[in-house]
Amino acid sequence: MKARQSGMPAEKVWRTFFDPAAALRALGLRPEMGVVAEFGCGYGTFTIPAARLIAGTVHAFDIEAEMVRETKRKAELAGADVDVHLRDFVADGTGLPDAAADYAMLFNILHAQDPMQLLAEASRILRSGAILGIMHWNRDPDTPRGPSMDIRPEPEDCCRWARAAGFTILAGPIDLPPYHYGIVAQK
Repeated sequence: MKARQSGMPAEKVWRTFFDPAAALRALGLRPEMGVVAEFGCGYGTFTIPAARLIAGTVHAFDIEAEMVRETKRKAELAGADVDVHLRDFVADGTGLPDAAADYAMLFNILHAQDPMQLLAEASRILRSGAILGIMHWNRDPDTPRGPSMDIRPEPEDCCRWARAAGFTILAGPIDLPPYHYGIVAQK
């Protein structure tokens, strides 16, 4: 089951929307974290920088075979410790064991039909005290891409859903220019 369409642009355009390393640091990813789970790795925009930042492994998940191949290729070129999974994590979860991860990335994905399902899976795989990073498009119709306004969550929505899933909000909304905001939560 695919998440609702988000308007993913070509990679050349997509890269201009982020400073991945700065965003990851702002969203609580730290070098001492050993296992990271990325829900929807796309082009690997955050996968490779996350792998460079931590001492452990990034588990990157995507439903699109092309995205998995591309992220795997980039990880191999970078010599990054990344395990890329072709998986419908919306329908089937990540397959990671309970309490296996120190950090989870839900970036540009909580416009899915059931964001609580994604947050529940993130909670399941995160150990107690672990960090959840949430990033999403600003609710601004002038952004060049992103999901339609009728499914684009506001920061308050993401915070409410995260709290309902048992997380404590540590920071946010955090401005992630030019088009995104972020939230840091703890299990």
